[in-house]
Amino acid sequence: MLDIAEELNRWVGQGRDFAVATVVAVGGSAPRQPGAALAVDADGTAIGSVSGGCVEGAVYELCRQALKDGETVLERFGYSDEDAFAVGLTCGGVIDILVTPVRADDPARPVIAATLAAAAGGRAAALARIVAGPLARIVAGPAGLPGRALLVRPDGSYDGGYGAHPELDRTVAAEARALLDGGRTGTLEIGARGARCGAPVTVLVESSVPPPRMIVFGAIDFASALVRVGKFLGYHVTVCDARPVFATRTRFPEADEIVVEWPHTYLERTGTDGRTVLCVLTHDAKFDVPLLKVALRLPVAYVGAMGSRRTHLDRARRLREVGLTERELARLRSPIGLDLGARTPEETALSIAAEIIATRRGGTGTTLTGGHTPIHHDPTPHPRIDSVA
Repeated sequence: MLDIAEELNRWVGQGRDFAVATVVAVGGSAPRQPGAALAVDADGTAIGSVSGGCVEGAVYELCRQALKDGETVLERFGYSDEDAFAVGLTCGGVIDILVTPVRADDPARPVIAATLAAAAGGRAAALARIVAGPLARIVAGPAGLPGRALLVRPDGSYDGGYGAHPELDRTVAAEARALLDGGRTGTLEIGARGARCGAPVTVLVESSVPPPRMIVFGAIDFASALVRVGKFLGYHVTVCDARPVFATRTRFPEADEIVVEWPHTYLERTGTDGRTVLCVLTHDAKFDVPLLKVALRLPVAYVGAMGSRRTHLDRARRLREVGLTERELARLRSPIGLDLGARTPEETALSIAAEIIATRRGGTGTTLTGGHTPIHHDPTPHPRIDSVA
């Protein structure tokens, strides 16, 4: 539910009751991944999505019913060969969906509300809920237990609990923290008393982390288009250029941050992580070489540099001269972007964004027409839940 945390946080602040349906696990070709959510309030207002349209109507009704009777349910939707009109996924996939009422009398509401507030405020947090197993009926039953949800913070502290075995709370918190550190959402199998063996319970951990960073070096027209695309993709976008006449708010109104500083100096002092993407559009050796010397030694997700193939060869030679190894140079995406035949700044920005997405998701960048590769790439697939309590 944390993918719609901002709106749900407003609902909580307004005192609304609502039910939220969350994708727990997927199998085959499913349009949404674990953590995707659809929420419905007491007036029937709906936000979010769990399937891109395939089963939204049925899930909407499940939410209305859960809100009415206070029951948490776990439901499976899949493609039906026997009945072409059955509710299911036309793409052929299978999804497990957890439907949870969040009412004023729900003892888990304060924990859920605190998690939503953290996510809406851009603070890292994870929400862990039991969805299947021996404790599921106890923890998620109509009567509920204090803190049937667990809020886990980056430092390992947590609020709430399952009211069954304290060791279970501690184990889930530790495992959820590991997922949160990687910004990942997924399921865990944990023993009913907290051990990683024995009769398991299935726990859904939803992680919310601040938006990943996109740092664009070089305040040129192509950068302006890339900033817009980066914001569309959900990045926190910074533009950095040493020339104050070009790095201005007027030229880059959509940027979250504009920095006037030598690019390599800024990169050395700013924070990056494994989700950060660095786009070098300066196209000038005096900026590119010292910047890329720093960039290619950072554990970031993507480093791309603009320039012709001739420019790339000259740049690679200069980088070798300043000590970069072949392994470090192999991380550089240059010339930047996928081959779309792009000409305009907007087309070029789309080309760069496409390469970033392909790198992140494990895509090939080739056309899907006539191909036999999966449409949805997931290097760490989530298991389906085969036992529903």
